[in-house]
Amino acid sequence: MIIDFSVRNFRSIKETQTLSFEASKSKHLEKYYVMEVGKYRLLKVALLYGANASGKTNILRALHLLYSFVKEPVENKNETINYETFRFDPAFQKGDTEMEIDFIHNNVRYDYEVKFNHQCIVYEKLFNYTPGKSLVFERTTNTDKQLAKISFGSKVKVDKNDLSNLSFTTLWNNTVLAGFSKSNVDIPQLQAVWEWFSNTLMPIVTPRTDLTNFVSEQVEKHDISKDSLVELLNKADFGIDDIVYEYKEENVPEDLKNMLLNDDSVPEHIKSKLKKTGTLSHGEIYFVHAVSGANYRLPLQEESRGTQRYYGLGGLMLLLTEHNSVLSIDELEESLHPDLYQHFLFTYLRNSKQSQLIVTTHNRELLNERDLFRKDAIWMTDRRNKEQMTELYSLDSFDSSVVRDTTNVYNAYRIGKLGGVPVVNDVDLFSNYDEKE
Repeated sequence: MIIDFSVRNFRSIKETQTLSFEASKSKHLEKYYVMEVGKYRLLKVALLYGANASGKTNILRALHLLYSFVKEPVENKNETINYETFRFDPAFQKGDTEMEIDFIHNNVRYDYEVKFNHQCIVYEKLFNYTPGKSLVFERTTNTDKQLAKISFGSKVKVDKNDLSNLSFTTLWNNTVLAGFSKSNVDIPQLQAVWEWFSNTLMPIVTPRTDLTNFVSEQVEKHDISKDSLVELLNKADFGIDDIVYEYKEENVPEDLKNMLLNDDSVPEHIKSKLKKTGTLSHGEIYFVHAVSGANYRLPLQEESRGTQRYYGLGGLMLLLTEHNSVLSIDELEESLHPDLYQHFLFTYLRNSKQSQLIVTTHNRELLNERDLFRKDAIWMTDRRNKEQMTELYSLDSFDSSVVRDTTNVYNAYRIGKLGGVPVVNDVDLFSNYDEKE
């Protein structure tokens, strides 16, 4: 689980901004919001509020870029690293970007730092705490020779052959963790961190993300219970009594087959089936509605957008409650009624054990219910400064002169007392509107 995540010089983020999951000493709603991970008290959720273009989505994008450094690295040393630096300062446009993530996996704390630019990974460092802080590896890059140099801490035993193999697969524009994934080496400390990025940290979900195929595949593999998914949809008042999956086997043309087999993004279980049978399954999903004693089936694509989105989000929720995962969702309220938004959020909090959810949102209604949120779980992004750079801060960071226990946070946020809201001007389209009349 993440303890904190920091980023510098990424899109609207100029100076270092840190999102922390460490819970305050408050016992408010502790049963639902806080999980004990070793000696740490970590929050299950972080809700990011802010005006449009304030940078809240960029926090999620930064975390996803870090994920991609491990899971989706560039393929050759001539490729550039595709991302955007802070644009409103020439020094930062050409400067390096820095990220750091502090997390716990299998009861061991890790601290991973990386500095990079569009050409290469400039610097990397990984520490673990067992129990004291010790270096796992440090990586530097010779930019003239386009070569990475890797050295390990004194407590990590790596033979020369393994080090040579790892150095060979770690391109100057790839991380050591990405190089490790392509190496035939046995380094338990790297294996543990790579597993966390692979199995715990999940890709970002945006309003445009089509979750249908992913969730359906997880149901097919029994990683998501269909009965639990139907029950979840029923409790959200969609009037769905069953989900029917129908699959048809279709032959795949030879040229398409070869293309899919060489595509790293295609799951291995699909490639295996393609090799054996030369076919792929084409699925149709039907929702069953019981009306006046009769069952009616509607194809998923004929259901409302809200129903389709909740089908995907519901599947993700079940993964979060059954597996240790970290998930980022941009604009959770997209196509959802405010009551359904809150139902989703509190169903997650009530049932999850060791997962974390990072959400960007404009849903202010939650802030009107003091008995439904903790201050340390509410974050704001703001760009109300001359440099137009994102500032990230927690509601818990305000002192009692601004936010007291009796403060109506909804009203304070709505009127701009907490920042994170747009500063709009009058509604006249022309400055000389009165003269035109």
